[in-house]
Amino acid sequence: MEPRPALDADPHVVGDRLRRLRHERGVSLSELAKRAGIDRETLSDVETGKVDATAETLWAITAQLGVPIGAILDAPPEPQIMRGRAMEAELLEVFEDDRVTYELYRVIVPPGLTQTSPAHHEGVSEHVTVFTGTLSAGPMREPLTAGPGDHISWLSDVPHGYRAHGPDVVRATLLMRYPIKP
Repeated sequence: MEPRPALDADPHVVGDRLRRLRHERGVSLSELAKRAGIDRETLSDVETGKVDATAETLWAITAQLGVPIGAILDAPPEPQIMRGRAMEAELLEVFEDDRVTYELYRVIVPPGLTQTSPAHHEGVSEHVTVFTGTLSAGPMREPLTAGPGDHISWLSDVPHGYRAHGPDVVRATLLMRYPIKP
């Protein structure tokens, strides 16, 4: 994939939303940066909109805030596209049911690279249905494999990844399930 911004969103709006969420939770900039495994200056630059953060950085920050990444994106019908090192995910819908938030994505994974994602907060799960290509995804230590028509799922409160195998681009849907923290 050619380098492109991680989000099709104004970095200032994303930064403002992250800062508001951090303040609501009473977490300092230094503490959140430490928890997310990123540099304090990087987090500051993300919050002020000076940089267009990578998808991996945004996943790490929102995981430590205990919110789905949709909390910093515009709600559909204006779909947001997130780009990682080796994956593109278009947020199609966000919905809630009882004490759970769901995010539905259309995913494209080109062959050759591995997308690694940090652990999400406890209880978060990912559910992937593959339409084309062969995908290896899930916990880094025990990845699962799925081909066209297959479904795989895992608890994503551990580091996990995505990789397309063979010459074909993987096209899939990803349903992320986030239990709402009390």
